[in-house]
Amino acid sequence: QVHLVESGGGLVQPGGSLRLSCAASGSIHTIRVMGWYRQAPGKQRELVATITEGGSIVYGDSAQDRFTLSRDAAKNTVYLQMNRLSPENTAVYYCNAWTNVLNDKHDWWGQGTQVTVSS
Repeated sequence: QVHLVESGGGLVQPGGSLRLSCAASGSIHTIRVMGWYRQAPGKQRELVATITEGGSIVYGDSAQDRFTLSRDAAKNTVYLQMNRLSPENTAVYYCNAWTNVLNDKHDWWGQGTQVTVSS
């Protein structure tokens, strides 16, 4: 079992910045990939960014070169720094961890944190 706790969402004006955090607990050693997805109203959930246990980062189109994913391995935490936010970035942001133990694969999700970009 992996438990994910997100923080850092909120209301921000266009052009502003936010940093989301996701702390993992439980069977940390089974996590192979960790990262962020988002879901805007009426839209499908989409990839924002992920990082593998080896440190390789993949950004989705939604990151738009304005988001940066980082990790503090000692704290079992990943961060999503979001700069120059626009209303199109408004969504619920979900932390995700993908685990694989002896080919038993599982997706774990946080509860989501709302990001609203509005003036």
